[in-house]
This record gives sequence, structure tokens and C-alpha cells, in this order.
Amino acid sequence: MSVETPWTESGPAEAPSAGQLRHFLYQMAFIRRFEERCGEMYTKGKVRGFLHLYIGQEACAVGAINTLAAQDKVITHYRDHGHAIARGVDPNRIMAELFGKVDGTSGGRGGSMHIFDVSKGFLGGHAIVAGHMPTAVGLGLGSKMQNLDTVTMCIFGDGGVGEGEFHEALNLASLWKLPIVWFCENNGYGMGVPLKDSIANDIYKLAAAYKIPSIQVDGMDVVAVYQATKAAVDFCRSGNGPAFIEVLTYRYRGHSMADAELYRTKSEIEENRKRDCIDRLKATLMEKGELTEVDWIAITERVEQETAAAVAFAEASPNPPLSSLFDYITKEPARA
Repeated sequence: MSVETPWTESGPAEAPSAGQLRHFLYQMAFIRRFEERCGEMYTKGKVRGFLHLYIGQEACAVGAINTLAAQDKVITHYRDHGHAIARGVDPNRIMAELFGKVDGTSGGRGGSMHIFDVSKGFLGGHAIVAGHMPTAVGLGLGSKMQNLDTVTMCIFGDGGVGEGEFHEALNLASLWKLPIVWFCENNGYGMGVPLKDSIANDIYKLAAAYKIPSIQVDGMDVVAVYQATKAAVDFCRSGNGPAFIEVLTYRYRGHSMADAELYRTKSEIEENRKRDCIDRLKATLMEKGELTEVDWIAITERVEQETAAAVAFAEASPNPPLSSLFDYITKEPARA
């Protein structure tokens, strides 16, 4: 689909090529299967603590993050595995981090909610709702003060909109005209609270209070997400200040693996599965003759092998030694 945006006068951003779309399909299929394996490993006790799966929301990460340049930064919330994978973080190391192993992205010290890879410009993975938004302001301010050709993408959920940091961050970003794309993944629920019971307005309209141009996009359509975000990234990189995107998406699984899902019906979930981002892109490519059933089978086989390899890598990685228990902890100076 063609997406008109409020931050460009040259019309909608160029649609992704057939090659890009096939890559998007692979990435979304990979993230879906990776997340399914994460859930399987959690039930086996291999992954502990909190685990928030991204299943259903894959078009958001893939469509948005593929618009960024190598020097750009991504900072995100705790449902972060899909974002990290889309940014090119090694999935073997992500899985090892979930296992708490030394070969994880943070040596097993961060876990599911704190995936980091500075070499990829991927700066978390943050567990505090909206707590990373002021950090995104700092990243944007640093880029502007140093005259860097760098855009920061700050991904957050609809549950973060009610936090004070949301308003503080948008206000400063607007005042200082910072190169930040505010990217809100609205999956309809803040934990188990429906959006209609917690926020009185459409989320994207809130950006107008801070004079930030904004748009609402179908987050189950990877092409729509890509086009809207590409235009926003170009707008920010050109020195125009921040842009705000709300993507309407849906998670098929609970808020976390501990969620009993008593707040919604199975029929609601199945109804939303009819809009599935992977199925939609697969069907579009097949209709255009740019993907065959043989191609799709090859993608699924590749995904199966690569996600199995990630689990095997995590299994083989050693546990952190007990001697490292107090590493990276700042000690208070001795008192006289």
C-alpha cells in the first residue's frame, strides 16, 4: 500500500523492492520461529525470569528497523528480541543471553529484557516502562551537538504513554528539534488493560501537543510500516526535528509467559490472526509471481535450521563461573 505521511512534501516513500520484500518475509518468519523456540525453552526451564514474546508483531520491527542506516541507534522496551534480530544482532548470542550463558550479548547478565549490542547500535532492551525514553532524548541531543548524521529510533509500547517520561521526552525532543523517530507499538493492551480503558485519545494525536508530526499505521502490514518509517527517518535526518509513528499491531501470546490471558477471548485472537503479517506478505508476493511455494518451503526450512542452531549454541555455552559473581559491580569506598 502507499502511505502518505505528514512529514514529506514529495509524496509517499518509495516502496521496497521485490528482493527487500523477500528479505522481510524471511526476517519475520525467523523472528516468529525464534520466539516460539524461546517459549519452548521457557517451559523446559532453560529460560528463566520474565519472557515477553513478540509473536504477531513482527512487521513492526522488520518494517521500521530496515529503514535505518548503520550509524543509527535503536533503543527499545523489554519485548526486544525481534527488534534485536531485525537490527542484525547475532541470534545465537541472543538465545545464549536468554539462557544466562557467558556467550550471551551481555554475558548472561541481562536476560530477555536487556538485549544489548553496541556494535549494532542496539542500546537495549529496557525493563522499566517508558524509562528509556529520556535516554533516547540524550542520544538525540548527543547526535545534534556533535553534528552527527545519526537518527535515534525509540520503540515503546502503548502502556508507556501514561508515564510521565513519555511527555517529558516528547517535549524536550520537540523543543530541541532532535533527530528521533518515536515509534509506538500499540498492541491493544497494557499488560491486561485494554487501551480504551486507559487512554482517552488516539495515541498518535497526543504528539500534536508537542508540535511533533505524527501518523497512525497498520502495524500488520510490513510495507506500510516501512514506507511510513522511511519517510520519518529521512525527515529527522534532514534536521526537521522528531517524528511520531503509532503502529496498530496485535500480540498473539500473553503479555508474558506468566500471563493467564483472562482479559480477552480466543475468538478475538483468532480474528486478529486473519491479518497476520507473514501470511499477508507471503500471499502478496505469490500473487505477483515473486515467490513460489518452493521458495516458501526453502525459507521455512532455513528458519527451522537456524533457530535450532541458536538453541544448540545456547545449550553448549558455559554458565558464568561463580568467581565472576561480583564482576561489574561498583564497590563503595572503604570508610575510615
